[in-house]
Amino acid sequence: MAHHNTIKANSYQGLIQRLNRFPLGAPPAELLSKILKVLFSEKEARLVSLLPIKPFTGKKAAAIWKMSFSEARVILNDLADRGILLDYESEDTTTYILAPPMAGFFEFSLMRTREDINQKVLSELFYQYINVEEDFIKNLFLKGETQLGRVFVNEQVLSGENALHVLDYEKASEVIKTASHIGVGICYCRHKMQHIGKNCSAPMDICMTFNAPAESLIRHGIARQIDAPEGLDLLDRALDCNLVQFGENVRERVSFICNCCGCCCEALIAARKFGFLNPVHTTNFIPEIMEEKCSGCGKCVSLCPAEAMTLVSASDPHNPEKKKAKLNEDQCLGCGICLKGCNAGALKLKSRKERVLTPVNSVHRIVLMAIERGKLQNLVFDNQILFSHRAMAALLGVILKLPPAKQLLATRQFRSRYLLTLIKYANH
Repeated sequence: MAHHNTIKANSYQGLIQRLNRFPLGAPPAELLSKILKVLFSEKEARLVSLLPIKPFTGKKAAAIWKMSFSEARVILNDLADRGILLDYESEDTTTYILAPPMAGFFEFSLMRTREDINQKVLSELFYQYINVEEDFIKNLFLKGETQLGRVFVNEQVLSGENALHVLDYEKASEVIKTASHIGVGICYCRHKMQHIGKNCSAPMDICMTFNAPAESLIRHGIARQIDAPEGLDLLDRALDCNLVQFGENVRERVSFICNCCGCCCEALIAARKFGFLNPVHTTNFIPEIMEEKCSGCGKCVSLCPAEAMTLVSASDPHNPEKKKAKLNEDQCLGCGICLKGCNAGALKLKSRKERVLTPVNSVHRIVLMAIERGKLQNLVFDNQILFSHRAMAALLGVILKLPPAKQLLATRQFRSRYLLTLIKYANH
């Protein structure tokens, strides 16, 4: 029995090590082991711990697992049905990838109502691991300059002048209009909070996935397929409910946009707790307060999901009790929700002095995050197997376009004469 328990523990420890080879991992903890035991059987934990970081085929998994292709495919499809793997179908093959815990299979486990796992127990474990212990949330949002997600500006409050400065990729509506696939599921954060009795009244069936990840989640019944008009209707509903649009931090082919409340959603909780450390990339706008118009009603304060707005004394000698709004710019997300509560017209959006830099696509974001978190070597040497020439070329292409300081970090991690030569050549 002791020998069996050791093997079982090693299976889950191996899975934890595998998860932490990706730029966005999960700090080891007893609670994490308990979460993984809800989501994975011992056999699944052992098998998944052997999977590459890069996308792989069923034949590749079968070779790694030393089993037949038909046996491997059954296991892979079952894992995809449960949202542990994402799969992408082409004309002649299916490619699989293990998403990180977040944004990934943690969320997928609560994006629908399920009876095959105890979602209440899982929610309680998530709450303790993420909201109470905080090591995971700090690891997710506070390491490096490049973050997982960014905020989209509230399009309902954009003035004509603002509209001239907002780019298409900064609009949630454009993400919806241009997506190849759109899926909608239950909000993971509010679903989790519902199971522990702490959820708010914000809509649940409102968080969206897009493009290839959406296609996989739709096919496996994890998300419900919708068209662009319904997606825009859901966006309007979210804006009417004063929810913040938090999505993948890329310009092209955004994979998700969550409609977040300040009380339940982990990204906004992190923004409140650690706002001065920039855990979430802001929009390129910031509210400007016209003090002569401010009545001190406090509506903007109650609406702000990041607690960036406060009321202070207006220093009016004729009215000592009078208050006025004050903005903490370091804490502000630039979402624009505060403008919706200002009936006095004392708030308007203005452009930030410096534009926030957004990675071009997921590969660009992942490489930046890997460099900043000291994990670039994990992307290059995947289970001691070199990337394909095409994948290596894409990786090097991203690195060669980085600022010199990031290139130096990459070189130190990669320790490759070939990479150093390429960087020297590119910079001359």
